Amino acid sequence: MALKATIYKAILQLSDIDRNIYGDHLLTIARHPSETDERMLIRLLAFALNVPAEKDQGVIEFAKDMWDADEPGLWQKDLTGEIKHWIEVGQPDERRLLRTLSRVGRVSVYSFSASTPVWWRDIEPKLSRARNLSVWQIPADQSRALSLLAQRSMQLQVTVQDGMIWVGDGLRSIEITPLQLCKNQAGHPFPGQRG
Repeated sequence: MALKATIYKAILQLSDIDRNIYGDHLLTIARHPSETDERMLIRLLAFALNVPAEKDQGVIEFAKDMWDADEPGLWQKDLTGEIKHWIEVGQPDERRLLRTLSRVGRVSVYSFSASTPVWWRDIEPKLSRARNLSVWQIPADQSRALSLLAQRSMQLQVTVQDGMIWVGDGLRSIEITPLQLCKNQAGHPFPGQRG
């Protein structure tokens, strides 16, 4: 018997003041049965932080990483279908990252577990020469608070200013302060920085 996804709908109102990107995004999220609210909301956050500034740069989409080991959590493809940005959510192993870094121009990781410092300390030496990798840690208490916003139908406001992120649903607002563990050196913008 095949596992069935639970479908979530979100209206994401983005005000990224740091990158001068504003807009509403109607999103459909296929949530794997084993995915938690916390992980799903981190995927939504990663989407918001990586929306391309221009439509001619392609679009960012949710991929099927929990169903297909050859896909990330999200990816940005250009108009020809070529993958430009590969976005992992969680703690991928170094083999997966090294393989991806050699094939894709830009790779980002958003880790949210309390064990992130241990995971990163173990794999950082193997990735030290990667110029197209950025790694972010969302503090575990903030990602758990973010998970409380999960609903089958969501309307979320995401504001990014001076590297700080606020995510709200009209009733609650969660402040997110991502910690940059690895800085992409290839000249790509990061959350909180102008591109």
